[in-house]
Amino acid sequence: MLDERRTDGADAANTYRPFTMAGKYVPTDFPVMSSWGAVRPFALKSGSQFRPAAPYALTSNQWAKDYAEVKKMGAKIGSARTAEQTEIARFWELTVPATTNPIPRQLSEAKRLDVVDNARLFALFSIAASDAGVAIFDAKYKYNFWRPVTAIRNGDLDGNNSTERDPAWEPFIRTPMHPEYPCAHCTFQSTAASVLEAFFGSDAATFKLTSTTAPGVTRSFNKLSEYVDEVVNARVYDGVHYRTSGEAGAAMGRKIGQYTVQNVLKPLR
Repeated sequence: MLDERRTDGADAANTYRPFTMAGKYVPTDFPVMSSWGAVRPFALKSGSQFRPAAPYALTSNQWAKDYAEVKKMGAKIGSARTAEQTEIARFWELTVPATTNPIPRQLSEAKRLDVVDNARLFALFSIAASDAGVAIFDAKYKYNFWRPVTAIRNGDLDGNNSTERDPAWEPFIRTPMHPEYPCAHCTFQSTAASVLEAFFGSDAATFKLTSTTAPGVTRSFNKLSEYVDEVVNARVYDGVHYRTSGEAGAAMGRKIGQYTVQNVLKPLR
């Protein structure tokens, strides 16, 4: 496997080019994963196979709605989050694989899968998750959409009279160093859920997760759809994503998970 993947592009240099005018300052910490969308996938034909449609126009009503929601719910100071919503936001600051890998272990143990079925489950799960990462960064750097902290501090530049600028707005958590659209968490979680649904069904999936970013907190889920929905909400509460981006990521993740199960390691019987 190491030999087969030796030229998959995963070791490509970060050649991201900061855009600016000559002499003007831009942040000097390069965005991460700028070349990852070109990595050769395991199951997908390419990272762009399920690339979502472009983000909405900044003059649209939906943009204004998403802008207002994340500005209100995702603020570091003075947000409208409840105590539980803040707990959820902190919980989902955790990143993959800790947000995905414990789930197939719990469900496999509950269903008492044998060694062969476990081998297939974990292989498909890992293949789909790896390909989701390629697809995510293909789309992110294709669209290069701005994060809430950038948009809200420049709300007077988007051409939409319904977006009000807040020059001091900060997100609840530190903004990840890559473009906004689509939501990576939402894509990963939806991809994982789609693979698990193929094995266990959508309603027969009770599991729990803990998080190092929210010590002492345990989140319980009775359906895989609850798991995906919570992540979409959490990234808005975190102040780093818009709801539409979360929904687009979840839709792309479903396609990646379903495609992987339907086309790779198909059972002989």
